[in-house]
Amino acid sequence: MKRAELQAYLNQFLAVDRVKDYCPNGLQVEGRDEVNKIITGVTACQALIEHAVAEDADAILVHHGYFWKGEPAEIQGMKKRRLQLLLRNDINLFAYHLPLDVHARLGNNAQLARLMGWPDPSPLTTVEPEGVVMCTELSHDEDAGALALQLEEKLQRRLFCAVHAAQPIRRIAWCTGGGQGFIDAAAQAGCDAFVTGEVSEQTIHSAREQGIAFYAAGHHATERYGIRALGEHLEEQFGLSHRFIDIDSPA
Repeated sequence: MKRAELQAYLNQFLAVDRVKDYCPNGLQVEGRDEVNKIITGVTACQALIEHAVAEDADAILVHHGYFWKGEPAEIQGMKKRRLQLLLRNDINLFAYHLPLDVHARLGNNAQLARLMGWPDPSPLTTVEPEGVVMCTELSHDEDAGALALQLEEKLQRRLFCAVHAAQPIRRIAWCTGGGQGFIDAAAQAGCDAFVTGEVSEQTIHSAREQGIAFYAAGHHATERYGIRALGEHLEEQFGLSHRFIDIDSPA
């Protein structure tokens, strides 16, 4: 399909105009006009671009792209090498950050719920944008230690840290990636546990003092699923060739 057609479809499908973000969502680097083969990955790092070049891909589709608010504007060093490789090989770079996090079906939060088997996820309405924090109520009480083991099994990596609360877990809230700051909203909403990717020093005290179980499962690990689901959707919808490349990161 044409690059412009793909861009218009993704922007509409992910409702980019409804979300205020820290980076441009959509086409970040323009490449060739025709798109037949797409590589997806979490972050547009050098290694992912090199995979796309080796596989003669027409476009790269990622969750973490470039041009973040507050970053240096100069195109030097690492930024120069990445952009140079994209432009030299005429590869399009599409990036969708918060719009992908919050998408009700293919978003990172929705896909984490699907992976974990959490029923009927719904947005925590006290935070914006809608869907950046999701919550669910289990059909049975869960032990905090058992939930930690389930996360490690499904995500196939060890947790960064876990704070186990005394009470059984029934209501869970989560935000993939760097969502540790939402722990207070989860506690105020009466959740028994909060799952995210990262942890800050103050997060531990918030969990302990508010009696909420907390799990930091990895930024990369919790955000591998939305971008892959989006690529698979494009493959099914338009017959595009798609391959997800997982450039591992311990963060």
